[in-house]
Amino acid sequence: MQEKKKDGKYTYFEAGEGTPIIILHGLMGGLSNFGGVAEYFPKHGYKVVIPELPIYTQSILKTNVKAFAKWVKDFITYKGFDRVILLGNSLGGHIALYHTKMYPEKMLGLIITGSSGLYESAMGDSYPRRGDRDYIKKKAQDVFYDPAVATDEIVEEVYAMANDRIKLIKTLTIAKSAIRHNMAKDLPKMHVPTCIIWGRNDHVTPPDVAEEFHRLLPNSTLSWIDKCGHAAMMEHPAEFNRLMHEWLKKLDVAHNLLTEQL
Repeated sequence: MQEKKKDGKYTYFEAGEGTPIIILHGLMGGLSNFGGVAEYFPKHGYKVVIPELPIYTQSILKTNVKAFAKWVKDFITYKGFDRVILLGNSLGGHIALYHTKMYPEKMLGLIITGSSGLYESAMGDSYPRRGDRDYIKKKAQDVFYDPAVATDEIVEEVYAMANDRIKLIKTLTIAKSAIRHNMAKDLPKMHVPTCIIWGRNDHVTPPDVAEEFHRLLPNSTLSWIDKCGHAAMMEHPAEFNRLMHEWLKKLDVAHNLLTEQL
């Protein structure tokens, strides 16, 4: 991936021209988690933008799903985008869903993978223990079907977070906020076209969570990736891109037909 841009109060990666796809990373995730998406879609007529979410930099009062959704809306406005496609993993998916609920007029489409928002344990039923590297390594490996994907670098990032008192407090604050902002009642009213891509072996947000999202979201499609855990775009980037691109092509066709009718 190219260098990140620093623009006012925002830091983000950006590549390509065309319809904007804004990617929202998860709580323990970073911009590099979406390297496969960031490399592929700019070659196919999309502008990929990955902002660094202010997970650990906002005041504790603004460390919640709703405030992050508002931050995303402000970022979209700042960038001058009219309508966007939002792609989110884990907490990023939850923020994308909440943004869709609050600002449907900003949305062309929504893509979620391993998203929180329905399942109370999505943030982990046992929070990171400070100082215990082996425990943290095991928790990081549990995120993936193939434990080798949890590189030493990923383990070190989580370990550093767990041993930073302020970050740990904010992580717990976000986890409580995610539980509080359960979206089961909101989803049936959300008609934005939604693509759900899920790992069949996701232990963090199990497959029945994906099925529940699909059942509750009236305009959704659900695709599975086998031998895949909580971060499909990291474990199987080529398959993830293929499924996402197929859905985007259909979305473009539907959008063009609607525009012609209008």
